[in-house]
Amino acid sequence: MTSHADFLAMLPALAVASYACRAGGFWLMRFVTVTPRVEAALRAAPLAVMVGVVTPTALHGGVPELAGLAAVGLLMWWRGNDVVAMLAGVAVVGLARAGLG
Repeated sequence: MTSHADFLAMLPALAVASYACRAGGFWLMRFVTVTPRVEAALRAAPLAVMVGVVTPTALHGGVPELAGLAAVGLLMWWRGNDVVAMLAGVAVVGLARAGLG
């Protein structure tokens, strides 16, 4: 089996696992009383995930990654649109890698 065939075989399993995690979370939250503290924790969760994703890149990335992070920070400050900032950061990293490679 080639790596392409392995990926295609695993894709449905990954989709089911992803759905099960998300559906399980919704199902479990039916049993949780949403207090102000729980609500604050749920609101902070996406930021915590982003910090966990960005920190290793910021610490171990090269010039392209740092330029991308700078672009994201500047666009978030200037426009306040996270999607635009993310797309610009990806574009900056891609262009910097192409230029440095």
